[in-house]
Amino acid sequence: MFDDARGYDRFMGRWSAALAPQFLDAVLEGTQDPTAVCDVGSGTGNLAAALLERHPSVRVTGVDPSPPFVAAAQARLGSPRVRFQVGNALDLPLREHEVDAALALLVLNFVPDALAAVREMRRVTRPGGLVGAAVWDYASGMTMLRVFWDAVAAVRPGQEVVDQGLDRHAAGGGLGPLLRDAGLADVEEGLADVPQRFSSFEDYWSPLLGGIGPAGAYVAALDEDAREALRAELERRLGSGVIEMTSTARWVRGTVPG
Repeated sequence: MFDDARGYDRFMGRWSAALAPQFLDAVLEGTQDPTAVCDVGSGTGNLAAALLERHPSVRVTGVDPSPPFVAAAQARLGSPRVRFQVGNALDLPLREHEVDAALALLVLNFVPDALAAVREMRRVTRPGGLVGAAVWDYASGMTMLRVFWDAVAAVRPGQEVVDQGLDRHAAGGGLGPLLRDAGLADVEEGLADVPQRFSSFEDYWSPLLGGIGPAGAYVAALDEDAREALRAELERRLGSGVIEMTSTARWVRGTVPG
């Protein structure tokens, strides 16, 4: 689901790029400018790009399990202040207390053991440093995907689909307890709204055909008739012209005890 960097950028990357500055506004508010940051699940480099633009002296280490994403991020940024490595959120290739902050943008829902990942983020962050994360509110606030799964349920009633298991760390305040369970202090949470605009229905639909993420993988697995039925239902719901919607992400930050 995550081996096509160009497809990811067309599908979700443009929205993570829009979210990244808001995420940094929230999690870094009132803190000293970081000089070293670990970008956990760095993808195609959207969070790293925002960090480099905002903090002229910061050095970023991006870690992602997808070699195509790592290659695309490195080619895109190409700065001596950033390096990207293939790696796992559960075993970050950094020393203990190496960075001022460890940040995970739209990643924790895809990690098999999110608590272990947050503990690993704490390990590589210095005492007094910051651990922060954000996930989409899939169930009620990630409109782009909420409308997709609602359409799936309409055209294939009774079928089990990959849906809001993705929401487990957003629903019911799950992000805050996750950081507290990892031993972080001064945990704060909040919301960030990201406007989204599609120039046409095809601008919404065509990125789904790339097989990226759970929604794209679901579309790719359908036969032609089922895919066309889903397309028709989505177009009925969204219309064929310009589509504007807002999606909500939940963010959290906590401090590594001294």
